[in-house]
Amino acid sequence: MVTKRSTEIAPFIVMEVMEKAASMERAGENIIHLEVGEPDFDTPECVKEAAIRAIREGKTHYTHSMGVVELREAIAEHYFAEYKVKISPDQILITSGTSPGMLLLFMSLLEPGDEVILPNPYYACYPNFVRMAEGNPVFVKVREEEGFQYRPEEINLLMGSKTKAIFLNSPANPTGNLTPPERMKAIADLDRMIVSDEIYHGLVYEGKAHSILEYTRKAVVINGFSKLYAMTGWRLGYLIVPPEFVRPLQKMLQNFFISANAFVQWAGIAALKESAADVARMKEIYNTRRKFIIRKLRELGFGITVEPTGAFYILANAKKFTQNSFEFAFDILKNAKVGCTPGIDFGSNAEGYLRFSYANSLDNIEEAMNRLGRYLQENFTEKRS
Repeated sequence: MVTKRSTEIAPFIVMEVMEKAASMERAGENIIHLEVGEPDFDTPECVKEAAIRAIREGKTHYTHSMGVVELREAIAEHYFAEYKVKISPDQILITSGTSPGMLLLFMSLLEPGDEVILPNPYYACYPNFVRMAEGNPVFVKVREEEGFQYRPEEINLLMGSKTKAIFLNSPANPTGNLTPPERMKAIADLDRMIVSDEIYHGLVYEGKAHSILEYTRKAVVINGFSKLYAMTGWRLGYLIVPPEFVRPLQKMLQNFFISANAFVQWAGIAALKESAADVARMKEIYNTRRKFIIRKLRELGFGITVEPTGAFYILANAKKFTQNSFEFAFDILKNAKVGCTPGIDFGSNAEGYLRFSYANSLDNIEEAMNRLGRYLQENFTEKRS
């Protein structure tokens, strides 16, 4: 029999939207994709060349289970350059993307029934990682008017003997907002393990992202190469962990994954050391798109109280149009030919919202906003008059 936890896992609705859009495209429809959080840029040439070079040099075999030491050293150097924190390469484990790393992390952190505190809204998959490790997610409502930020005092009210960790994601998916440093420090002072997903670090257009390691070493960092370096298909991530977690995680990597792809790891070194100009160019383009889509969504009647300054997402308030974001998003897909993600994918506190990704060309975003405008005019003008 199939296990209860595998049958009860919630679907990842953004993938359902994308898969429905793909079927419409096969039928000849033209769909503009603002639902999926995937950079539309090609991977930088220096990264591709490094991978080809590694293959030609025969770097196609198993590596150390924790990853090649040169990549771990480069990550440690990167964290010192960006955040002035010193990390031993021996505390870094390379994974085949951040998702396997997250799954192994919670398997090493949680006993059955242990709790992890999460914000609501949250990235859709976070609670599922916790539940698959037989833990229980505990949710703290975060508010639009505060930029969807944790209140440390509300976290504290939910903490108990079973609370093993507090999950932090800044810049955040689905909101695009950054956690201010003073609030990050206050969360770190709550004396629980902090699990910090820093995958969108580097994609910041105003202000600065801070690593949790600036405020505490009682923390695990999850990071990778997919977003900043446009390397989603390369599947390369890493964990930075306290020393006591290294050996247990290494043994799980040995058993379940052996090692991340060898030549991809060498490509990761090039991403860290050689792609600064490519990253700067992509960031400038993202920022232009960000400003444009915020203005257009507001003109169409969506609410954006605190402008997001990181990642490539807008979580827009659509409550003047609907209280059912799932039906609304699929109706927009059907009739406006624009893919967006229903807020309910990100938790009960995101119901009535839609997430728009601006990881698409400015021309496509402009056309999507025009289509969305026509859709809203045809379907909601009379209701609002």
